[in-house]
Amino acid sequence: MEEKCLVTENIQYSYNQNHVFRFPDILCGKGEHLLITGQSGCGKTTLLHLIAGLLRPDNGAVYVKGKDTTRLKNKSLDRHRGREIGIVFQSPHFIKSLTAEENLLMPAYLNRLTVDKAWLDNLFDTLNITHCRNSRTNEMSQGELQRLSIARAVINKPSLILADEPTSSLDDGNCQEAISLLRSQSEKLQAALLIVTHDRRLIPAFSRIIHLES
Repeated sequence: MEEKCLVTENIQYSYNQNHVFRFPDILCGKGEHLLITGQSGCGKTTLLHLIAGLLRPDNGAVYVKGKDTTRLKNKSLDRHRGREIGIVFQSPHFIKSLTAEENLLMPAYLNRLTVDKAWLDNLFDTLNITHCRNSRTNEMSQGELQRLSIARAVINKPSLILADEPTSSLDDGNCQEAISLLRSQSEKLQAALLIVTHDRRLIPAFSRIIHLES
């Protein structure tokens, strides 16, 4: 049986005893796309952080490329995340003193990975940000920053791409472009793509959708 990029089983998480999230099981294979929707407060970002290993569940398991990340110690978890998971955060979180290229290379440097120059050139070209390569991120537009965020998420060629509200601050044109780029990069890498959002503009673009209730 083909190993799935992402499998979750019986995940639960509580911020306090009166606020317990119970999430549906997820199964996502190579190149598959999954949209998770729901209103604010339903736990979308919490679920994404649990899958990414930024939070640890109270119960349940999260398998990324066959490895249960809930059982990994912190250093091993960080290493596994850096190699297997790419994340597009709701806010860009770039280092303003660095150029776009330097920001893009930072994840590989931190995870002691080598980035092939042809792959780096391809990302800048495919995502249409070659002209920003030597620019500081505070000199870039919102759309350019979002494309750079996508490039940073896939620079290490992960098996799982996670995106948290990737279109919430974008107009219709940039919204459709961002989703198209995420999908194309997922297909190119044969990585699973999971997007959490309350943006209903994304629904027509996905055949697999999980709706979380508040």
